[in-house]
Amino acid sequence: MKKIWLPILTALAFTTPAAAQEPQPRPDQLIFRDIFKELIETNTTLSSGSCTLAAERMATRMKAAGFPDSQLHLFATPEHPKEGGLVAIYPGTSKKAKPILVMAHIDVVEAKRADWERDPFTLFEENGYFYGRGTLDVKSQAAVWVDMLIRFQQAGYKPKRTIKMALTCGEETNGAFNGVEWLAANRRDLIDAEFALNEGGGGDSDGKGKVIGQSVQVGEKTFANFRLETRNPGGHSSAPVPDNAIYELAAALTRIEEHEFPVELTDVTRRYFAEAGAARGDATGRAMIALALDPADKAAEAIVNADPFLHSNLRTTCVATLLDGGHAANALPQRAGANINCRIFPGHSIESIKDELARVIGDPKVTITQLPPKRPAPPAPPLDPKVIGPMERLVAKYWPGLTVIPSMANGYTDATFLGAAGIPTYGIPGMWGDPDGNGVHGLNERIAVQSLYVGRDFMVDLVKAYAD
Repeated sequence: MKKIWLPILTALAFTTPAAAQEPQPRPDQLIFRDIFKELIETNTTLSSGSCTLAAERMATRMKAAGFPDSQLHLFATPEHPKEGGLVAIYPGTSKKAKPILVMAHIDVVEAKRADWERDPFTLFEENGYFYGRGTLDVKSQAAVWVDMLIRFQQAGYKPKRTIKMALTCGEETNGAFNGVEWLAANRRDLIDAEFALNEGGGGDSDGKGKVIGQSVQVGEKTFANFRLETRNPGGHSSAPVPDNAIYELAAALTRIEEHEFPVELTDVTRRYFAEAGAARGDATGRAMIALALDPADKAAEAIVNADPFLHSNLRTTCVATLLDGGHAANALPQRAGANINCRIFPGHSIESIKDELARVIGDPKVTITQLPPKRPAPPAPPLDPKVIGPMERLVAKYWPGLTVIPSMANGYTDATFLGAAGIPTYGIPGMWGDPDGNGVHGLNERIAVQSLYVGRDFMVDLVKAYAD
């Protein structure tokens, strides 16, 4: 999951920047573009692709640039041969400074060619954008890290800190083999670091090429799926009875739909609502500031709740996502079921939300089962000045007048597994998206050319700030 773009100025209209306004790419950007292209054009969907192949192709490039085999660690398991990844180690000069880890998942969401305007696994550059599955989520970041280490190797760069890179699979599919989870459990030595830089942060644009905000992701919600099920004896449809599995399930779903979890704030989200609200300067922004001061302000909450992201950022959410029921058109249903997807606000266990759903439904005939896998729920990383400070200084340099706003993700990323392993993980600023979300997880995914190139420069400067 890449970032769900933070709605700092959602009311702005979307227009595509003209290609003529784009500066000509530098020679180093063209070399980087080739790495990006190879990643985009390597299908890494779970159904028909191979993360292992993408990782091998990146390792081949790094080896050609002078990386010895001892610094390149390809991994895969016999049970999941196409879901492998790559860890690369760029050694530092200090024996005291702990390494930093840069990471990106290289698997992508499924993309059906018939639904897209362009082949999702061919890189297209049109009207100031790169199109293709993974352009923003998040092969752009993976390409930056690979290109960065290759350039460091070729330049003979000697950082104080060791820099580790992990390209992994499994982030986009709940229940699939997850490379970060496997590394944390089986090869912790390869990824051990003082902190990690991940997806999840980033910038917002006004849709016209102007960057209007930059954020760092600090923490995220817990992900959980529950199966609701009702069962009845069934019978002939010509003789209906009051006990009907579909109606009983429908009643339960209606109660969940009508239930609103209460407003909650963490230190991070309180700061986000205050600072992002001030940056907006509209009615929603003023309501955000009011909620940061007083979470019980119902008038402010009503305004903020009109924005789906902000509404969800304030609370636990549970929503029906899948539905099944019945066995024949001329028979009373013997069974009906639904999947409820919950994004759980920090501080609540999965079990407590299951209990809350049972209370809301109020019908013992509806069974509730928590579906595997059970994700960990680590605490948010600290707002450590040693980590946040370089981000703030570089954002001020690249985008004068902007500040770095801490945010909490409504979804989840691989930071879940690193945080549970004791490695604080931050979703970094840098690349930006448009108000419409750029087709992430949907059709015709894209990233602005300048978002990719400028974001790349920012990310490399950020790593050097930490490494030096």
